[in-house]
Amino acid sequence: MSAKGDLSQVPPEFLNALSELRSAKCRSEIRLDEIPAPSRLAPFAVALGAEVFRDARPGRLPVHGPAMAAFAQEEPEELATGRFILLYDPDGSEVWDGSFRVVTYIRAQLEPDMGNDSLLGSVAWTWLVEALTNHGAGHRAAGGTATRILSESYGTLADRVDTIDIELRASWTPDTDRIQNHLEAWADMVCTFAGLPPLPDGVASLPNRRRN
Repeated sequence: MSAKGDLSQVPPEFLNALSELRSAKCRSEIRLDEIPAPSRLAPFAVALGAEVFRDARPGRLPVHGPAMAAFAQEEPEELATGRFILLYDPDGSEVWDGSFRVVTYIRAQLEPDMGNDSLLGSVAWTWLVEALTNHGAGHRAAGGTATRILSESYGTLADRVDTIDIELRASWTPDTDRIQNHLEAWADMVCTFAGLPPLPDGVASLPNRRRN
């Protein structure tokens, strides 16, 4: 947590929000860790980094023998990454239209031919709006950008496969300091970006997820 001044003077509203974040229940595929929070955006802030992995181990892990050591050395495939930042200004902000502000970032790799899908950005934004709605995470003043990033390799790296990433940067103002459902909604959205089933009712699915 980042805070200006004496930490013993942290407002109870922000302490309650921290407790809400600790109480969040997220899917097992997503790994959340606290990361350094920005210190210039608000008097108080906390940040979480997220990674979603697909287990690389085929089937059930053997209980003995050399196969166990071989499988244990395999690295899981990273499907998506993200950041969840909660800002708090006791004096409120006219720009935020409130005292709290959630700032998020998600990035996931898709098939290269998805780069020509004109609906990719709008689908990504729909995931955000519907995830918040499905979790009852009341909010206002939401905004964001969806970006498609094409990576092409040349020269000594020419044998690398071209990749296309979808990147969503968004922020919104929670209606209350009940932040738990906001983090849970966002975590589900990160898993949706990673292509993990099942999807919540009413949320669109993009085809042609990255394949090995």
